[in-house]
Amino acid sequence: MSDTSSRLKNFPISWFAMIMGMAGFTIAWSRAEHILGLGFALSPVLLPITAALFALLATTYLAKIAKYPQEVLGEINHPVKVAFAPTISIALILLSIAFLPDAPELSFGLWAVGSVLHLVATLYVMSSWIHHTKYEIAHLNPAWFIPVVGNILVPIAGVHHASPEISWFFYSVGIFFWPVLTSIIFYRLIFHGSLPDRFMPTLFIFIAPAAVGFISYYNLIGGLDVFGRILYGIALFFTLLLFVQAKLFARLKFFLSWWAYSFPLAAITIATLVMAKETGLALYSWLAIALLAILSAVIAMLLIRTGLAVARREICVEGH
Repeated sequence: MSDTSSRLKNFPISWFAMIMGMAGFTIAWSRAEHILGLGFALSPVLLPITAALFALLATTYLAKIAKYPQEVLGEINHPVKVAFAPTISIALILLSIAFLPDAPELSFGLWAVGSVLHLVATLYVMSSWIHHTKYEIAHLNPAWFIPVVGNILVPIAGVHHASPEISWFFYSVGIFFWPVLTSIIFYRLIFHGSLPDRFMPTLFIFIAPAAVGFISYYNLIGGLDVFGRILYGIALFFTLLLFVQAKLFARLKFFLSWWAYSFPLAAITIATLVMAKETGLALYSWLAIALLAILSAVIAMLLIRTGLAVARREICVEGH
């Protein structure tokens, strides 16, 4: 088997977490430009780059499906890797949000396809959880939130594209299963040992359900209320909880799972921008600026480390 064929065979579905991070980064800059009144615009540059990256990854994964269907089936039947399958539909939903201001028709197409795919993916993943002939407690990690987060994302663009009842349906599914999974995952973390280093970055996903839940809820009701403030407070607490453990994360070896840092940081940045807009408090504006700076530094670091790993052939190899 040639080197190219081997790398295609081992091309993981978790690559699409990169698109989640880049799309979230793009949306965060777009909202910052509008809410903070920045004198320059970075999002018009980031959006085509993110779309091109998605097209590249999607084309590559389609080639894997065509040439190595058994490897793809192995991923979606794997007790850990299956949680990353919905990253494809989430990437489409996030791109629909990013394109919404300037290309509403394209946004609708991406949203419709992404939402349908995500519903199918959620039903598949949760059905596999229920009929758990292959699952053990060690398989559990915060990546299991991914199907839930995708459902909560749907209303952000959905309120502009279809009946609000559709958006409320997806939101209800996500907001119900989020605390259920939180309880199960905390049980695993407290009573069954630390996560393997490869999955430590997924702890940042704890930020995402509350942060995205807040943003979606804000879009659904068109304003800020008590429940929205509670959701934001939970997201901010998880952000602080993870930031005080920065030294632990800094010691980790690079894995593709490092991209799990990116989307949750983008989500809390966007949520903080919404709080700055709705409350008018300078504290939230300064916090949003700080988070945007951290997010930008993290994205730059991830792109560099990923590029180096690809060049060194450390990614898309068996067992990685």
